[in-house]
Amino acid sequence: MEDTNCSFFDTAAAPVSLRLAPCLRRLPERIKAKTQEIRLRANRPVCLSVDGKNYFLAGHGISTLPDHCVTAEREDVEDTFRNVCSSSVYSHQNEIRNGYVTIRGGHRVGVCGTAVVSGGKIEGLRDISSLNIRVARQINGAANELLFRLGEGIFQGVLLAGAPSTGKTTLLRDLARQLSSGVNHPFSRVAVIDERGELGGTFLGEAQNDLGNCDILDGYPKSEGILQAVRALSPELIVCDELGGERDAAAVREGLSAGVAMVVSVHAGSREDLLRRAQVRTLLLTGAFQTAVLLDSAAHPGKIKGIYKAGELLDQIAGNSGRGCGFGDGGVYGIA
Repeated sequence: MEDTNCSFFDTAAAPVSLRLAPCLRRLPERIKAKTQEIRLRANRPVCLSVDGKNYFLAGHGISTLPDHCVTAEREDVEDTFRNVCSSSVYSHQNEIRNGYVTIRGGHRVGVCGTAVVSGGKIEGLRDISSLNIRVARQINGAANELLFRLGEGIFQGVLLAGAPSTGKTTLLRDLARQLSSGVNHPFSRVAVIDERGELGGTFLGEAQNDLGNCDILDGYPKSEGILQAVRALSPELIVCDELGGERDAAAVREGLSAGVAMVVSVHAGSREDLLRRAQVRTLLLTGAFQTAVLLDSAAHPGKIKGIYKAGELLDQIAGNSGRGCGFGDGGVYGIA
């Protein structure tokens, strides 16, 4: 899944301060193509996550050591933050409260600072101290293996699990594109619930990423978006990123009752995480997912590590012996 097109990196780096931007532009294309995150911390070296490993930005490349590397001054962090918010911090307050801002192209910028708390709730952030720009990539064909291995089973509900930077969003994006365009699969009616704007990267009402012929509900809270799609769009499949919580599970049950298949992602870095996380159990108990797919690692984004039957996972969670689950190392698990 290597991406040699550096435009994704350049778009993600566009808001970076004028002083730091030339250093990022000078990076070799091979590094840009593999960079997953750009991290700015006030008065600390600029960090890059490349192929799942951490490096420091040097004058004309990257280094494993922070000595003599490029430092982000506080003014750089502040200027970059203003650029991320298009000079209108107020209009992004709802996102900032949740710790991120999505910029053009679907890149998500994590924001860290001092919390402004009122009545026990975070109302905003001040004194921004660090920013983490996650480079969103569109890779056509990223979902080929998933579609090949699941076939029509994709319409029986899939829970896509992985740790951060393992390619969950990239896979969902390409899956939506292929299924809604009839690429390698019969055309299907697909609705995308894009609360954070990462899947479609919608800007001024137009998706910056190619999601084919999907209906995109941009900015909708996931639970409300699912219900809206079911009521108004008659989808065959709903695609949603980072689902969790009882409200989301209730919306999933509503979709299941209407005969809509769901493909959603959750955070889980291993089979043990799948068995331990309460949100996974809650979603599996809805009955909307026949299969759970676990991705490998940040070093191999998009690679499938294991495929599990939902019923057998629930048996494991309930404390059964799991006989016949087929849990092993590598390969396909729990699929007849």
